[in-house]
Amino acid sequence: MNMQAPPPVTYDKTIYHLKRGSAGPALDIENLDLYYGPAQALYGVSMVIEKGLVTALIGPSGCGKSTLLRCINRMNDLVDNLRIDGSIKLHGENIYAKSADVIALRKRMGMVFQKPNPFPMSIFENVVYPLRVDGVRDKAVLEETCERALKSSALWNEVKDRLDQSALGMSGGQQQRLCIARAIAADPEVLLMDEPCSALDPIATAKIEELIDELAGQYTIVIVTHNMQQAARVSDNTAFMYLGRLIEYGDTEVIFQTPRSPRTQDYVTGRFG
Repeated sequence: MNMQAPPPVTYDKTIYHLKRGSAGPALDIENLDLYYGPAQALYGVSMVIEKGLVTALIGPSGCGKSTLLRCINRMNDLVDNLRIDGSIKLHGENIYAKSADVIALRKRMGMVFQKPNPFPMSIFENVVYPLRVDGVRDKAVLEETCERALKSSALWNEVKDRLDQSALGMSGGQQQRLCIARAIAADPEVLLMDEPCSALDPIATAKIEELIDELAGQYTIVIVTHNMQQAARVSDNTAFMYLGRLIEYGDTEVIFQTPRSPRTQDYVTGRFG
């Protein structure tokens, strides 16, 4: 099947039609520009991410969605020759302020990557790792946290009798749910997911999607996905990005059924991508 070329690169202002949550915004991104040396990767991105809702970032490869996600917990700080203008506020605090504590910030963010990355240690130690790093040694606290996080990640019944076994012996889908358990063990304010199902089979993917639905409300979730059907299933709001720009952002149902930008419509109907 031959895909049509994407529409000409002309840009108007971002179209917004946001579904609002009852708790207000968790994140407020304002006029965010990002440069890798002289090359600009993000152009004036502005968006409010509602507390307790699931926000999906979609768009073709190289559009900037993973770059934007990694700005939220400042993982891009590790990249050489990177410059950021604009601001990202977490509950009103600018995370790019000179006084910002990056280590403390990352403790407020849970991160789940594209491929499961359990540590080469027991299932129990994987889950409580964030608490160990913080110096928690109380056995009762560690055990309670482990059980809570594994139950929240729909994994407790599958592993409760083998917590001392290596996490590397788990299936790929179980490993990804374990990584989610580890991410939420420290009770973060925001859970970031960078294509968490791209390395999983359909059955494991369905379990992760069910888990996202269960965690919604407890956490503010931002998910990057290349799977538009997945975005439609799991998210409340969807942001469509193209060549580093935020084209349209709002109610997921509107994005996929009656998008207001011709470029969004071309993308979600498969005319380019």
